[in-house]
Amino acid sequence: MDQNVVILGFIQGLTEFLPVSSSGHLALAQIFLGVEMPPLSYDLVLHVATMAATVLFFFNDIIRLFTEWVSGIFSKEKRSLTGWSVGWAVFIGTMVTGAIGMLIKDFAEDAMMNSLMVGFGLVFTGIVLISSRFIRKGLGRVSPFDGLLVGLAQGIAVMPGISRSGMTMMAGTAAGISREEVFRFSFLLSIPAIAGAALLQAREVGGVEAFISSLPGNWYLGAAAAFVSGLVSLFVLRKLVIASKWWIFGIYCLALGSLSVITSFLGVW
Repeated sequence: MDQNVVILGFIQGLTEFLPVSSSGHLALAQIFLGVEMPPLSYDLVLHVATMAATVLFFFNDIIRLFTEWVSGIFSKEKRSLTGWSVGWAVFIGTMVTGAIGMLIKDFAEDAMMNSLMVGFGLVFTGIVLISSRFIRKGLGRVSPFDGLLVGLAQGIAVMPGISRSGMTMMAGTAAGISREEVFRFSFLLSIPAIAGAALLQAREVGGVEAFISSLPGNWYLGAAAAFVSGLVSLFVLRKLVIASKWWIFGIYCLALGSLSVITSFLGVW
């Protein structure tokens, strides 16, 4: 059991950040392999662990940008700083993501058990990622309008098989944001999204006592695995994004999604 807890944590941390759709992988594992999904409480723990990895990775950026955003509220001169535009972009993007997420939440949950829907989601992700090769390198900074566009992309990624990181980075790249900026903004925008989803899950667990009692043994080992693998995947992805090599994940998503679609149509599983 302990080994399964750690493996699940490792997979969660790895696929949460790499543009391969963690929800799509979990859905296919459940549908085709009969893998038992973890208790909601443990899923919540893993999401908080990956969010903590994001906060640590971008800690200096978060402090600086937040300070610049707050200073812009009290001083017009400070509104030319990067944090002012990024802060509003994160705020707008989070509102858009939340609205879309609530709108399609039930449909997305039903799609989690439909291998055809998950397969199409992965194929879509693959095509989006591969097309990044043909987009001209951007040099722009993040603007509040970018928050609207990237937030829309993040909201659509509620669907299983559609990668959150892939969609947001692609949307930012298409908007002309530089690679370094689009990588940072994508994951800064993920923090309130993951926190909000975690709070919604926490309400469904049924109180602190029920939450603790439903956790698997040595759950903290899985949380540690999710945290560490999340940090590693962030370092790897940053290098690939800056080098414009993240389209490689598109080939993998396209292959896995196509296999899922074909298998579903033929009914061979």
